Amino acid sequence: MTQFTTRPELKGTFGAVSATHWLGTAVGMSILERGGNAFDAAAAIGFTLQIVEPHLNGPGGEVPIIAMRGSDATPVVICGQGTAPALATTERFRELGLKMVPGTGLLPAVVPGAFGAWLLLLRDYGTMPLDTVLEAAIGYAERGFPLLTRAADSIRPVRDLFTEEWPSSGAVWLDSGNVPTTDVPFRTPVIAATYRRILAEADASAGPGASREMRIEAARRVFYEGFVAEAIDAFYRREVLFDTTGRRNGGLLRGDDLAAWTATVEPTLSRRFAGVEVHKTGPWGQGPVMLQQLALLEQRGIADLDPRSDAFIHTVVECAKLAFVDRETFYGDPDFSDIPVDVLLSDDYARRRAASITDAASRELVPSHLEDAARRLAIIAARAGSEVPEGPGGGEVTFAPLPAVEGDTVHLDVVDRWGNMVSATPSGGWLQSSPVIPELGFPISTRGQMFWLDEGLPSTLRPRSRPRTTLTPTLVTRDGRPAIAIGTPGGDQQDQWPLVVLLRRLLHGQGLQRAIDAPMFHSRHFPGSFYPRDYQPNRLLIEGRHDAGVLDALRGRGHDLTVTEDWALGRVCAVESDRSLVRAAATPRHMQSYAIAR
Repeated sequence: MTQFTTRPELKGTFGAVSATHWLGTAVGMSILERGGNAFDAAAAIGFTLQIVEPHLNGPGGEVPIIAMRGSDATPVVICGQGTAPALATTERFRELGLKMVPGTGLLPAVVPGAFGAWLLLLRDYGTMPLDTVLEAAIGYAERGFPLLTRAADSIRPVRDLFTEEWPSSGAVWLDSGNVPTTDVPFRTPVIAATYRRILAEADASAGPGASREMRIEAARRVFYEGFVAEAIDAFYRREVLFDTTGRRNGGLLRGDDLAAWTATVEPTLSRRFAGVEVHKTGPWGQGPVMLQQLALLEQRGIADLDPRSDAFIHTVVECAKLAFVDRETFYGDPDFSDIPVDVLLSDDYARRRAASITDAASRELVPSHLEDAARRLAIIAARAGSEVPEGPGGGEVTFAPLPAVEGDTVHLDVVDRWGNMVSATPSGGWLQSSPVIPELGFPISTRGQMFWLDEGLPSTLRPRSRPRTTLTPTLVTRDGRPAIAIGTPGGDQQDQWPLVVLLRRLLHGQGLQRAIDAPMFHSRHFPGSFYPRDYQPNRLLIEGRHDAGVLDALRGRGHDLTVTEDWALGRVCAVESDRSLVRAAATPRHMQSYAIAR
């Protein structure tokens, strides 16, 4: 059967780039063409996306990165997920009368980790100076960029909030008090000035004759110990601002929190599947949930199922239900909790867990047989979705109401002619989630909303711990070489949509673009990761392009279907490399992601 694809399979020999905004993709390829490698290009894209997709990420956000040199034996994870403030304790939130961390405002702030992670990648893996890598981002911020319609749609519902409660945000994101239009260039000059000042102070600190690496390290110190940290500290000490709780609260983030944090390099977690090795982050992200799904799917014989069939969709969804329940029960910062990762990723565990799957849809949250799992899940299930926001907030991005579009956050993948490969999923610091710091021009991540305030969970809030994030890039190796980088925005969908694309690619030989373009689906069965942590047991969202007979068969199995518009689910980007060609693909959904290969 011939399937329509929205663009040709993009192939080349020089390099391939895919990102969630065409300007990011173009910037990445321009870096490769100027002699940079994949790591230089990835950093330049990351900084550019902060500017041109400000409703989905920003300079005050975070990023997990999986990177691999073509000559290395294995990829590494660069963790750019900032930690909770030292003052952020469950007792402090209870004193405020809160049972959940708010989704917006000052209270859910964590250390902004993106800057440190991009600089670590650039310093240790790249070849270019920081001013070259920041050039495009500064240029767009100073001279202007085309504001996406969805960015304007994100500003519209918070216009009054920005005017009445968060004037520093209004000064940046409103045009004389009005929602900006999308037909003239939009500028964020204060962000440009912040980056220019970082470069200038770093150069002065490093001194004449300093190496590229020394200048990059000096810039990192300017951000986390210099004027950037000082501005954040002063703002979070001074301001008391409106948030999701319906009242005004102060912040807990301090300069000492930034000074104490650095991006880290960690080994990946991985699983062998269909002749390749799939690499993910540790359990401080949701990455291992993809590996758990792969283990469960092997137990259920997924390779023998037609990817267009109801049996395939049912099997994928039922395995997702179990794996994501384990995410809620067991995942958290392994520096603060004992996470049984080896057990969760084992074949024996998958075999026992998969035995509960039947031909009918499960309507229950099924706890693991492991010790304490049922107790933990009962706490989470009782708390999730139990609050109604009194102020604006809820969901990702945390200010709604917005048009029903799945897939916030941003993503990028790069491979170069030397076989170097990067997959990264930046997020946080959304323009509508927390107030702008006036001296810097950008807001700070509210990722702290992913902590639980209930005691006794691996993801319970602890000072200086990492929230269990949803951000989850994927890098696949074949015979010890980088093969595929893939990922997507989309919160809890981030290890659902790319998983389906990988199954189509690895098991059924579909090209990347065909696998991305094919009709998509995902489950909402388990508690969500964003305030107020709502969920819809047994809810299956599925694009209307699926065959009517398949939809009827899924209903017959007991799935509660929500049939969406034909091109509504997923923002998957991907690149691929073998020993002779590179390939790139990007979703056509929402008409902003683009790929280039040459």
